[in-house]
Amino acid sequence: MKYVIFGLGSFGGSLAVKLTELGHEVIGVDLRVEKVEAMKEVVTQTVCLNSTDANAVTMLPLREADSVIVAIGEDIGASIMTTALMRQNGVKKLVARAISPLQQTVLEAMQVDEIIHPEEESAERHAKKLNMKGVVDSFSLSEHYNIIEAIVPQRYVGQTIEEVQFRNKYNLIILTIIKTVEQSNIIGIKKKEQKVMGVASADMRLESNDILVIYGEIKDIQRLLMLEY
Repeated sequence: MKYVIFGLGSFGGSLAVKLTELGHEVIGVDLRVEKVEAMKEVVTQTVCLNSTDANAVTMLPLREADSVIVAIGEDIGASIMTTALMRQNGVKKLVARAISPLQQTVLEAMQVDEIIHPEEESAERHAKKLNMKGVVDSFSLSEHYNIIEAIVPQRYVGQTIEEVQFRNKYNLIILTIIKTVEQSNIIGIKKKEQKVMGVASADMRLESNDILVIYGEIKDIQRLLMLEY
């Protein structure tokens, strides 16, 4: 897969390296020459340019990228402007970093696909999410075992946990289900919030866009998701 990452600071730089190590094509972009030079040997490609310059960013293969991540940190103005330009350029998936409640509200109003909070999750953890389609979040328990949050495969929508037989078919345990509900923020913009449904029971019925919290070996989780995606 191909990723474009704006901002090669602590979080953005680490994310670029992790995704490159996972075998993806990564283009790291930063205005600071020293950051670009420092990363050029460990990231697929690095580019020095001003991401708030509408003409400059058109030189990048934005529409070819599977995801564009705006990881710019302290300069909130540059982050918001870059995000707006990415929206205008019609990228496939737009991920943006928020470091304050106000910035979060602005990004929600801009309807970005995903908002990340680096202070709450590591670059390695987010790289795992990007690496496997359908995965919302990932928690490593050991070298082989993970707890994964993943969107319910479409083929199982309408079935109960018992009917799917996750344990028998995939050797996986469903810990709980997270439902998505709509709420309005302080300026009336509707946003989606998650509601945990408690300990999973056999008769819980799966709905479209439900998030499954799954425990098991990584290879078995991949088998479940790869069949769908």
